[in-house]
Parts: sequence; C-alpha cells; structure tokens
Amino acid sequence: MNIIIVGCGQVGRTLATRLGGDGNNVTVVDKNGFNVRELVDKIDVMGVVGNGASHTTLLEAGIAEADLLIAVTDSDELNLLCCILAKKNSNCRTIARVRDREYSRESEYLKDELELAMIINPELATAEEIARVLRFPTAISIEPFAKRRVELIKFRLPKDNRIVGMTVRDVASKLKTEVLFCTVERDEETIIAKGDLVFCERDVISIIASHNKATDFFKKIGYKTQAVKNAIILGGSKVARYLCNKFKSHELSFKLIESDPGVCDMLSTEFPHVTVVRGDSSDRELLEEEGIESAEALLSLTDDDENNVLSSLYAGSVGAKKVVTKINRIDFDGVIRHLDLDTVVYPKNIVADNIVRYVRATANTHGNNMETMYNLIPGVVEACEFAIREECEIVGIPLSQLKLKSDVLIASILRGKSVIIPGGQDSIEVGDSVVVVAKATSLHDITDLLESGDK
Repeated sequence: MNIIIVGCGQVGRTLATRLGGDGNNVTVVDKNGFNVRELVDKIDVMGVVGNGASHTTLLEAGIAEADLLIAVTDSDELNLLCCILAKKNSNCRTIARVRDREYSRESEYLKDELELAMIINPELATAEEIARVLRFPTAISIEPFAKRRVELIKFRLPKDNRIVGMTVRDVASKLKTEVLFCTVERDEETIIAKGDLVFCERDVISIIASHNKATDFFKKIGYKTQAVKNAIILGGSKVARYLCNKFKSHELSFKLIESDPGVCDMLSTEFPHVTVVRGDSSDRELLEEEGIESAEALLSLTDDDENNVLSSLYAGSVGAKKVVTKINRIDFDGVIRHLDLDTVVYPKNIVADNIVRYVRATANTHGNNMETMYNLIPGVVEACEFAIREECEIVGIPLSQLKLKSDVLIASILRGKSVIIPGGQDSIEVGDSVVVVAKATSLHDITDLLESGDK
C-alpha cells in the first residue's frame, strides 16, 4: 500500500517503522525538517517537510496515488483537516488521531460526515484496556478475540505457585483445564509454549481461553478472580477521566489524588461518585493516609512517567493488590520491562497497534483477513485473529498434517458459538475465526503460517 503519515512524533515514527517493515510504501510528512530527515535516514521511507494540511505538501507527498493517509500530529483539528483535504484530492482512506473528549463524544458523527476509515483516541482506548484488567485483576493484560468469546490473558507466575516445576503438558492433564498456553517471557527470552516447557517462578505467561475457562483455571492455581471493588487513581489525566466515566454505576469506587485545584474542582463536579483529594500523588505520607496499603488497586495515571513508575513501585512494595502504570514514552520499553511492575499501558502503542491492525486487514488480497492483532511483546511476538472467508491451502486439513513455520501456534478456533482449543486432529474450516500466536514474523494472511514451499 502507498501510505502517507502526517506527524513524526513517537506514534508517527512507530507507524512508519512497522508499516514500512511490512513492505508498504511509506511517506512521512512533518513541519520539523530534523524529524523528517532523522526518520528517512533511519528507515526505508520517503520524507516531505511541510504542513500536512497544505494542498501543495500533500501533492508532493503523493496523495494522488495514496491508498491511506494517517494523521497523528499533536493537533486534533490539524489531523481532521489533513483527512478532509486528502479525501478532496484522492480516493484514499483516512485515519485521524483525535484526543479531545468533546470530539470523542461525536466520533461516530465525525467519522460518517468526514468519511474517515477510523478515529482513534489513545486515552479512551487506554481506559478501556485498564477497565478490562480491573474486572479481572489477576491479569497483566487482557485482549479480547473472536467477538469477545476468547481472551488472550497475560499473567505473572508467583513463587511457590502449584504449577511451578510442572510442564505445559502436566498442567493440561493434571488440572483438567481447557486453556492453551501461548508464550512464556523469562528474563531476556521469549518462548513459544510447547508441551515439554517447564514453568518457573516469575515467568510471565500468556494463555488463550474463554472467560469462563480462564476463570476456572485461575481458581485451580489459587489466583483471585473477583473484580476490583475500590481503587486509588493518581492524577486527573484524560485517561483517568475516561476511566471514571466508565465506572459511573458504582460497581467500583474511586479515590483520585490530584495537585491542581482547578482540575480537582472540575473532577468533583463531573464525577460526584469519585472522592477527589487535592495533594501531591508522589507524597508517601499522603498515600498512606488515603489507604494505599489496603487499596485493591493503585492506578498511576499522571502525565509524568517517572512519577508513575516510582509510585507504582512503592504501591507494590506496601501491598497494593493490583497496580497499573501509564507510560507515555515508548522508547524506554526495554528498560520498563525489567522493573517489577504489574500492568503497564502505553497509549501511543495502543494507537499504533490499532492502526497497523487496520492496515494489514485492508491490504490483504486473499480474502482471509486479519480481524484483530495484539503485540504480546512488541516486535517479538504477535497474536492475530483471521476470519476464514474462502477456501485456501489450510482449510479442511488436520492441524497435525500442516507444515507450519517454526514458532507458530494455532491458539483457538471460533466456529459458530463454539470455542475450540485445537488439537492435532482439528481442522480449520471456512467461516471460522482463528487466533494465531507467532514469534518474530509479520502475518498478513492465514497462509503465511505455512512454510513457503507448502503454500
């Protein structure tokens, strides 16, 4: 595909790297010449210095031949204007990042009226991700697949858990669980979970299962499965506000700590069900006074990454049962992964994941499109869902007879309303939704799972 990305911030750079790596023809546009040149020198993309909402700049970037324009500047209005002009100058699809809450309330209207392919709000998407783990706090992260009938759940294995020292095969046979183990992250290594893999304490494990089967599995290994009932939020950020809005039904009580008096007044007015405390969210004495040790969850959602990390580490050390940390910068992901943090959310990565997922689905030429994609470990392991809409090389053949690439795992099959955790004699059929976990590969079509000579 010919893709124009307007905005060379962190999201724009991430998109250019990933979409360019997928074989698309990418052109980046930004007013900042240094940012454009740095990206052009680093990866195989074209670059144009200029205003992405300028007719002349868009023509220079190749809008007439573009298949997709993605506007991810820091300005919502500029992003929307870029998309409007792109539609005027070509038949390309358009995607806009829009962060303002007023615009988000009208996202469907804007999408229809401006003929946008997608509007993505990073803070709203982040709040939705946090809400999922608050409802199932055992998890580090939860990603729904197959019309939400299947979940990909990542969790950390504590010391002395009953499955430490057991193999994947042992767990399946002895606990009689209907979950499929996908990956294990151990130190610097990421392992696709085969039958003879032995679990070790502190492993970060990813499983695929229906919600009920996952709940049953966690009960059997001694994990809490009840939703969080009370939480402390640090910072009155946009993510915090979206989260407070999602839990207006009082199923979860929030206490929110914010230093800005104006923000405190606004939050108190908008969310009367939330207890708003004015104070410094990094003040340990204040956190103790507000009950951090007894809180079921601590959500570090300020706009200061350092404060979020330190507050989360402190919360974990004094007994907070569930800790969520928002990280705005994505260039230190490798360092963050080595810290003893629970759930970490990256709004910018969420934006990039959603857009890459859309691009791969629309670029597919075989008809068996990717519906959902989730980065288990960014750049290392992906979980993808494919809708099987037509006959192809893998349909109707027992999985044991397929010559799959190494480090590929067919994790689940949704057939009608039935969820199948597949064995060797199961097969993929037209009409199925198939979830696949793959290491260090870019998947576009379901046939990409096969060794090249078998397609």
